Amino acid sequence: MAHLALGICACGCQRPAHETRLVALTGGPGAGKTAVLEMALRTLCPHVAVLPEAASMIFGGGFPREGSPTARASAQRAIFHVQRELETLVLAESRVGLALCDRGTLDGQAYWPHDPASYWATLGADREAELARYHAVIHLETPSDSQGYNHQNVVRTETPAEAKALDARIQAAWSGHPRRFVIASRDDFMEKAIEALRLIRAQVPSCCQRRG
Repeated sequence: MAHLALGICACGCQRPAHETRLVALTGGPGAGKTAVLEMALRTLCPHVAVLPEAASMIFGGGFPREGSPTARASAQRAIFHVQRELETLVLAESRVGLALCDRGTLDGQAYWPHDPASYWATLGADREAELARYHAVIHLETPSDSQGYNHQNVVRTETPAEAKALDARIQAAWSGHPRRFVIASRDDFMEKAIEALRLIRAQVPSCCQRRG
């Protein structure tokens, strides 16, 4: 998986193939996903890969980012299929033990401009089947305004109240997963990040837990 970001710390695992686990790292706007993923790469082994965010690939590649319901629905369909194919590829290759997904296919339900049930109907997908594909899901809660919600990010258009509402919709989209961990926002972001990294490390297969 030469084009995926991999961890840089050696481990004792010599296996050429793994039964890859998908772990979704999700959360509302400004929750700190990007920072946590960067920390994970610096502290985990090369058998851990970070899959790029499908939405960034789609919009960064020139897909129109418009506010109409039709445009938003089109974007979410595109994001779902790109996310699904990224995950399908990494599972089929079996080269990594853990694939950290920068969001997952269920996130789209929270961004869908219509009734949530129609999201799955239009995709021809089953919500329960999608949930079952993920070994675990780790949700980082959006910080409040007083906890440092970032207004300066030019890509982020949500107010603190809108960000909190979106965070709640994302949590609802992932409800029912047996290994879902919700990390509350903290005044000290490092406390939040350390807890997230602890949970991520706990999902790494035992063969890769040993240091090289």
